[in-house]
Amino acid sequence: MKAISQRVLGGPEVLETVEVEKPSPAPGQVLVRVAATSVNAADWKLRAGIVTKLGAPPFTLGLDVSGVVEEVGADVTEFAPGDEVYGAVLSRNGAYAEYVVTPADFLAPKPATLDHVHAAALPTAVLTAWQGLTEVQAGQRVLVHAAAGGVGHLAVQIAKARGAHVIGTARAANHEYLLELGADEVIDYTTTDFTTIAAVDRVIDLVGGDYTERSLTVLHPTGRLIDAQGEVPLDDPRYHRLYFRPSGADLRAVAALVDRGQLRSTVERVMPLAEVAAAHELSASGRVRGKIVLVPWAAV
Repeated sequence: MKAISQRVLGGPEVLETVEVEKPSPAPGQVLVRVAATSVNAADWKLRAGIVTKLGAPPFTLGLDVSGVVEEVGADVTEFAPGDEVYGAVLSRNGAYAEYVVTPADFLAPKPATLDHVHAAALPTAVLTAWQGLTEVQAGQRVLVHAAAGGVGHLAVQIAKARGAHVIGTARAANHEYLLELGADEVIDYTTTDFTTIAAVDRVIDLVGGDYTERSLTVLHPTGRLIDAQGEVPLDDPRYHRLYFRPSGADLRAVAALVDRGQLRSTVERVMPLAEVAAAHELSASGRVRGKIVLVPWAAV
């Protein structure tokens, strides 16, 4: 089968198409024929060596998958060949490939109202937003930084579905879009200092840098700052560094929200895996509304 691999760390040019053996599922795993995957910031950070959780190359990136079950391993009872699923992959053999294996409990049935392209845009981003907003209650004020991005646009909708008053920071060009998603207030970070707003109960920081420390100045004394971007923790009891946790159970809850019409994924562009280098460059630009989705070679 075809897969995208890299032999060294570096820029997008290190990504190459290779032929590898089709994997087989171990006990508790599922083999999925990939219909679509997507680009996350973690992908290009892993590629470049900014994040080192996969160790040294060679490896295949791709944290998200939507596709069709090809084969199940021993002890897997919740899925069968032919099922449409979506979910996360945390492996050195990721979803930038024609087939991928992942634990069964990382997967859930694909939302019935979504095609594979839009389902593939969800797993990593929506789990980050979902798990970062677990304790949000109706009436609370939630500030989402980079609100039009892959995680941000989902966090806006999830917070709104939980009854929160949602404030998003984004360029002016994205304000109308965020209001359509349910944001109550939008702030143009290029012209307005977000620290002038009234106190909030929760901050979802998807920017990092000085945004993290500045966000503490608008956070209620009993609030929480969820940092899904930075690498330097702050010494403040309100600070929490979030790493998403693969969860089929959470993705089933997300699918219910999607199928009720309360959550939708935005796909800015669909590109073939053969153009993965260009997709990484676009993602790293920080100018993507929603997600970039990649489809296998035969799907183009």
